[in-house]
Amino acid sequence: MPDLLVSLYSTELADLKSKAEDVGVSIRPALAPELHLVVSWVREWFSENWASEVAVAFSRQPVACLIAVEGGKLLGFACYDTTARGFFGPTGVGPDVRGKGIGLALFSACLQTMKTLGHAYAFIGDSGPVDFYAKTAGAIVIPAPDKGIYEGMLRSVPK
Repeated sequence: MPDLLVSLYSTELADLKSKAEDVGVSIRPALAPELHLVVSWVREWFSENWASEVAVAFSRQPVACLIAVEGGKLLGFACYDTTARGFFGPTGVGPDVRGKGIGLALFSACLQTMKTLGHAYAFIGDSGPVDFYAKTAGAIVIPAPDKGIYEGMLRSVPK
């Protein structure tokens, strides 16, 4: 999967923000005392690698993890500046609430936060849904023949 680049000053971001405003759940920065809950949730629903990146997001100041919450329940998360400065992700939404715009709202809020913090661009490393990112934020593929920052990354081996 390719790396993508998103301009945080593009008109697509304003459109994305307006589409994401009426999701009906609270999108907010995670709080330090929530680290164990968020990391455990990400480990359960996604992967150990993503749980590691979320832990890094909590070590940033301010915490570089936004969460979607409704009625005291964690619905999704989005991180930035974890694998490398300027990177968006990982991000995910619980399987029981997918398709309700929560992922879009988290993506939008994360990009807006990155812009506010002074980033001009966001990188989406080893992106999954390329068409989604291109359509919603004007992301473009970064032409590179290798795996970028993830080349040679250590991975867990099943026993």
